[in-house]
Amino acid sequence: MSTIQHLFEKNRQWADRVNKENPTFFKSLSEQQSPKYLWIGCSDSRVPANELLGMQPGEVFVHRNIANQVIHTDLNCLSVIQFAVEVLKVEHIIVCGHYGCGGVMASLDDKSHGLIDNWLHHIEDVYRFHKEAMDKLSDEKERVNLLCELNVIEQVANVCKTTTLQNAWLAKQNVTVHGLVYNLRDGILNDLNVSASSS
Repeated sequence: MSTIQHLFEKNRQWADRVNKENPTFFKSLSEQQSPKYLWIGCSDSRVPANELLGMQPGEVFVHRNIANQVIHTDLNCLSVIQFAVEVLKVEHIIVCGHYGCGGVMASLDDKSHGLIDNWLHHIEDVYRFHKEAMDKLSDEKERVNLLCELNVIEQVANVCKTTTLQNAWLAKQNVTVHGLVYNLRDGILNDLNVSASSS
């Protein structure tokens, strides 16, 4: 049987390093959670929200799933949004996809992938909504990257349609939804300029 002992060692080294840099960090972190940001991102291990934003633990509330989707029957995602907006009072919800997303690629390849196919159907719907623009592109990488962007835009719209956001905006709560795409090749975030708020 393989073990994960090396992870405990890495954890201890990390905790020791943080304590040396800031002796009150863990005490402060344990006493409250008040992030201003909710991050809805892809589960891809190469897209770590806190690190790429240059933020510490406690600064970003994070939800991740395959291809950063916000589906109106996904009680997990909807519960995260509700908690973030109603309890934590986040001011920004960031939907972040990434170029070269495996989930997006799988939605385009016309192959069976098992259970995940049910999840990918939502991305296939995004493709169908934008079929004309997608079909104008012949380069597969460009097609994938465009669908990554279109998927983020669709998920921003889905966040905005949730009862949680609709109620928050009716109550004049200050919360803005943003759509971003991360580039794995250079580490830079691309703003899709689809931000939405109540004002």
